[in-house]
Amino acid sequence: MLRQRILTAAWLIPLALLGLFALEGEGFRLFTAAIVLLAAWEWANLAGITSSGRRLLPVAGLAVLMALCWASGGVLSTWPLWLGALGWLANLYWVTGYPARLAQWRSTGMRLAMGLWVLLPTWVGFSVLREGGAVWLLFVLLLVWGADIGAYFVGRALGRHKLAPSVSPGKTWEGVAGGLAVTSLLAVGFAAWQGLGVAAGLLLLGATAVVTLASVLGDLLESMLKRHRGIKDSSQLLPGHGGVLDRVDSLTAAVPLFALLHGGLL
Repeated sequence: MLRQRILTAAWLIPLALLGLFALEGEGFRLFTAAIVLLAAWEWANLAGITSSGRRLLPVAGLAVLMALCWASGGVLSTWPLWLGALGWLANLYWVTGYPARLAQWRSTGMRLAMGLWVLLPTWVGFSVLREGGAVWLLFVLLLVWGADIGAYFVGRALGRHKLAPSVSPGKTWEGVAGGLAVTSLLAVGFAAWQGLGVAAGLLLLGATAVVTLASVLGDLLESMLKRHRGIKDSSQLLPGHGGVLDRVDSLTAAVPLFALLHGGLL
């Protein structure tokens, strides 16, 4: 398994970095659209559609919506980001109330709707950030990775208080604090690098804290859906690493929210 994970990472990481930072405009949107549509195929499984062929129908529906969004200029608009922000409030309500509130979202149709307000804003968020230059896209990627690393090591060393035991028993509040510490240092470093003033730097620090917490929620949401479905991974598209959603679950919350906050504050 370790060998398979290393081999997959050896081609996956360079491909992802090349697509995210070497491509611009239409090429970038096509690249990120492909990732989101693969995630949508996996989401259909989380929604309870077990047949691979039947999963193509909701994927096609999302593809049509993305094409309409692109053609109308919505791919660079804020309304899909606001849709995502409102949707994540609902996701927070359900994650914190699991399993008591399960009946509110357990239907396949509701879970597919959930996927719409998660995945479409993710694609738009990537496009908005890349359109403004690669630096802030790099920042949000480092933020999510830093939050994961900080949470892992601090959680292992100091974790005592469970964050959401019914959803993801391994996560702790101490781990969340470790992730916040790492991303706060990242924000300070980026503020200095970009020459932001004190006011803008403080805004970035605040936005970073909010987006860090959102990234944790993104991870918890997928964990909740997988727990309900009784599966370990969203798919086996990435040998040794599970599925696409398993790799981008935190980004689905962090990217659209950061794009929204960045446009309004910085």
